[in-house]
Amino acid sequence: METLLTQLTWWHWLALALILFGIEMMTGTFDLLMIFIAAIVTALFAGLAPEAAAGWQGQLVVFGVSSAVLVAGGRMFFSGARRQASEHPTLNRRMEGLVGQRGSATKDFSAGNGQVKIGDTVWAAEAAAGEGAILAGDTIVVETTRSNLAVVRKG
Repeated sequence: METLLTQLTWWHWLALALILFGIEMMTGTFDLLMIFIAAIVTALFAGLAPEAAAGWQGQLVVFGVSSAVLVAGGRMFFSGARRQASEHPTLNRRMEGLVGQRGSATKDFSAGNGQVKIGDTVWAAEAAAGEGAILAGDTIVVETTRSNLAVVRKG
């Protein structure tokens, strides 16, 4: 084993870095990205440090320390990167996307219930609490939603 380790060069660390980078691109964990950077640092150390310090023991120490520091620092500073933030928070939540939209009543509301057209879709609707009569053709604004029902007020 020791004869294998004594033959470590900066090329080996560079090869390890490229392998880690490829795996990171497939997984997206950010931890392997930090270890990739540690392998690059170790490759630089192995290539630039004097031979007395850049033996296999020194290379493993540099790799181990830089990996630990970078993984811990990455988890601390980039903790928000692990959470997925949606660019469209109402994507696939069509009813939530209706809130604030304007449309028109397609039928007179009777007993507080009716239909509204928002965009190119007709929705079942209910008048908001305290809202007066809504007649066909009135402009409405969606106040909230409940299940598949738009709660609207005149707007």
